[in-house]
Amino acid sequence: MKKIKDIFKFKKQSAGLVCDVNPPSAYGSDIITVKNLTKQFMGIKAIDDLTVNFPQAKTIGLIGANGSGKTTLVNILTGMLFPDSGEIIVRDKKRTHIKSNELRKYRIARTFQDGRLIEQMSVIDNLLLPVAENNLIESLKEVSTKDYQDRLEKVLEITSLTEHKNKNAEELSYGLRKLLEIGRVLMQDADIYFFDEPFSGLFPEIVEQVCEIICGLQSQGKTIVIIEHNMSLIKRLCNYTIVLNHGKLLAEGIPEEVLQNKDVRESYLGV
Repeated sequence: MKKIKDIFKFKKQSAGLVCDVNPPSAYGSDIITVKNLTKQFMGIKAIDDLTVNFPQAKTIGLIGANGSGKTTLVNILTGMLFPDSGEIIVRDKKRTHIKSNELRKYRIARTFQDGRLIEQMSVIDNLLLPVAENNLIESLKEVSTKDYQDRLEKVLEITSLTEHKNKNAEELSYGLRKLLEIGRVLMQDADIYFFDEPFSGLFPEIVEQVCEIICGLQSQGKTIVIIEHNMSLIKRLCNYTIVLNHGKLLAEGIPEEVLQNKDVRESYLGV
C-alpha cells in the first residue's frame, strides 16, 4: 500500500506543508455560481442577496466572522437548507435549490463541523455508508465490490485508521473521529469538497495530516472549499478566498491580497 506522500503529490516548506498552486485542472471556469441568494431566519438575513462564484479546481478559503453566513451558505449548497430566493448554478445547471439526495449527481461531498458519525457502527461501516445509494442492507452489499474495497483500503491508510477499522466510532479519540469524518467524504470520490472547520481542536500532527489530504485532493484537480478561522492555514492551503460579512460578499481573490483589504482587516481581522 502506498503512503500518503506517494498517493498525493505535495511539497513542504519551512512553515509546513504548502499546496501546489497549479493543480492539473485548468482555471478559468466557475464550477458553482450563486446569484442573488437570500436566506432568512426569524426575519434576520443570514444570506443577503449574495452573488459569488466558486472557481473550478481551486482551494477556496471561505472566511468571515461568526454569523457572517459561511455555514448557512455551505448548508444551502449541500442541500441542508433551501434558500428563500435566488439561483444556484452547478456545472452550468440552474437551480433554485439543491436537494441533499442530489449531491452524488453533482459530485459534491462535505464534512460537518460537529461530525455525523454513527457511533455504534465500525469505522469500516461508517466509511462505506456514504457511498450507498439504497437502504442499509443493500448498500452494504453494494460496497462489497472490488472498486469500493480498493478505495476503502486507500482511505483507511490515508486517514491512519487501518488499525482502528473494526472499532466503533465511539471508541475513537477526537482527532481520529475528525479523520473518520474526512474519510467519509474521501470515499465518495467527489469533484467538489466542502470542509467545515476541519482543523478545529486538532493536535499539530493531525493538522499536518489533514493538510496533506487537502493538498492531495488539490493535486487531483478537485475544487475544495474550506471554512476556517486560522489565517495561517488559509494562506498555506488556499489559492482563492471568499470573505462574507453579514451574509454579503465583502471581498474575494488571492488570499494574500484579500487579507490586506482594508474592509476585511477592519470587519473581520479587527485591525
